[in-house]
Amino acid sequence: MPADKISDKQIEQILERLKEGKRVRRSLLSDGRLHIDRKLPFLIVYRLLEGETDPGTSRLVKGEASYLIAPSSNIKKNGVLGLIKKLTRILSDEFGSFLIIEIWSKEIDRSVPSLDVMPPKPTFKLYIPQKQPPTKTIEVFERSLKRVKILKRHASVEFDYWNRSSARSPLIPQGIADRMNCSVLGLEIEDIYRDPDTNEVFPLVLRRLHRSVSTALKRAAFEFTKNRTTRKPFSYHVMGRRAFVKAVWAIDKQLAHISQSFDFLLQVTPINTDQAWRRFQKNRFEKMPIFYYRPLPVDPGQLKRQLYQIPIEKVEDATLAFLFREKQMEIDRQLTMLLDRGKKSFFYGSLQLYGEVTESLLHTAKNILDHYSAHAENRGVRDVLNAEEFAVHARKEILYYQAQYPELAARVEIRDDISGVLVSQGNFLIPSNISIASDRVEALLNHEIGTHILTYYNGKAQPFHQLYCGLAGYDELQEGLAVLAEFFVDGLGGRRLRFLAGRVLAAYRMQSGATFSEVFHDLSSTYGFEQRNAFIMAMRIFRGGGFMKDAIYLRGLINLLEYLKNGGNIELLYCGKMSLDHVGVIRELQARKIISSHQLTPRYMEMAGVEKKLAALENGLELFDLVDWRQTCT
Repeated sequence: MPADKISDKQIEQILERLKEGKRVRRSLLSDGRLHIDRKLPFLIVYRLLEGETDPGTSRLVKGEASYLIAPSSNIKKNGVLGLIKKLTRILSDEFGSFLIIEIWSKEIDRSVPSLDVMPPKPTFKLYIPQKQPPTKTIEVFERSLKRVKILKRHASVEFDYWNRSSARSPLIPQGIADRMNCSVLGLEIEDIYRDPDTNEVFPLVLRRLHRSVSTALKRAAFEFTKNRTTRKPFSYHVMGRRAFVKAVWAIDKQLAHISQSFDFLLQVTPINTDQAWRRFQKNRFEKMPIFYYRPLPVDPGQLKRQLYQIPIEKVEDATLAFLFREKQMEIDRQLTMLLDRGKKSFFYGSLQLYGEVTESLLHTAKNILDHYSAHAENRGVRDVLNAEEFAVHARKEILYYQAQYPELAARVEIRDDISGVLVSQGNFLIPSNISIASDRVEALLNHEIGTHILTYYNGKAQPFHQLYCGLAGYDELQEGLAVLAEFFVDGLGGRRLRFLAGRVLAAYRMQSGATFSEVFHDLSSTYGFEQRNAFIMAMRIFRGGGFMKDAIYLRGLINLLEYLKNGGNIELLYCGKMSLDHVGVIRELQARKIISSHQLTPRYMEMAGVEKKLAALENGLELFDLVDWRQTCT
């Protein structure tokens, strides 16, 4: 039989761990739980009153660095209230003040006529003390809650004072709380995340609400800590968890393992590019070439089964759960695309992963093609390197980074089954028949090794595996960074920018229904690309059944320039493979000490003149200025 009261000994054990600075994670009686990551000046509380059924609401406090789920019985009789008071007294003495936020749900008023034509909006009511309320904390809490948006509806926030007519009384009465320098707030949430008839939880709505409410709780705790305690944290992210149960790291590892069990880019790249080119020539550039692909090394269906057996729902932390689900969906789409290779449905999966070419991006691409002639930077015959000669330079570049980080184990491989240089799971692959112009060597090395390999191994140095296999949607920022690396080493010319623009044009024409031959003729006849280059560009766009990835190089560069102009930190982007949408999450994970600063910085950061270029980027260097940099600086 489970005990019906927390013993004094159990309370003393909890308090002793807390005094020693140890993490507290305890089950309380039959259905309660206490989690305190470290000494913090706040506690988020959920308590289920006797006779209530309240599915889903307890999820809203899970994942916080300091929370209590009170057992569904009388907290005065079972000792939980006594535990709360003793925790409050200890932590208030430690920090000079203490904050308790209790969360509960309220059944939504289903009689509102608008609910028949639109989903209910998230609605909150804040209960605050009548005397000496923490005004700034409440203001920040209100603003954060108003930012919540569920099913396209913005939240509303109301206020009320704790009184006898309140939905429930504060955990600690005002007088006692005042003597302990404790502020008690209540947050009532309308249950838009439950079916009104069956009381079943809408999981996607609850997830979205959980993440939004979690952010609001952290912001409120941060403001309280900064203004009411002896501590001065630098960011609300610091209020989040630092320690996780083993299940979180196991899930991270499982997702990374599935992601790394196949190389998506290699699997959708033809192995017969040269033969297809010769056949295309023979057919007078009018017949769609036949492309062949590598046999799949995995069973996509079996991997999908493994993918959805990963219990992401067990992850309490809202931020990590969000990242894991994003990655799970991305891997799912990639596996579906592998099954759809050669079919029209492959193209639709590609649109989901990389997005379409917008009119704005197309306009920019056409401006580039018009601005730079087809003979841009054509300086006649240039020295070229073959695969073996280029590999020598690549190995030397890798040795440079290995000297700083010996764990970097990248290999250089010369392959017969690829048509362009690429990085595959941290290794550098070179086509055996490649010819590299000597003035492109530095740019290529910094694009592939100084960006793709560097971020792979920086991510691998982190305990969070997603940073080396890549957070969902990382490709766009990766390619934007890689192209910008070419600028830093003075290797981004008009010819190169035309190639990126040509890829965008090819992607747009393909998504608009043009055939392979029509895209080829657009590139070669209308825009002046050499026939072999036009073929390669068309092949890259039409491979697999329609592959939109090549459009993200230019888009990634444009968005990266905007990020830097708006004060974004470029060094943050090298700690692993991420998208610009994840910058805030990365800052949060760093503040919470889940990830550390990166190990390696690109070699060009040590080159002369880099500070001047970074300053120009921060001041809003435009796309065309990247190419004209040397001329404008002389």
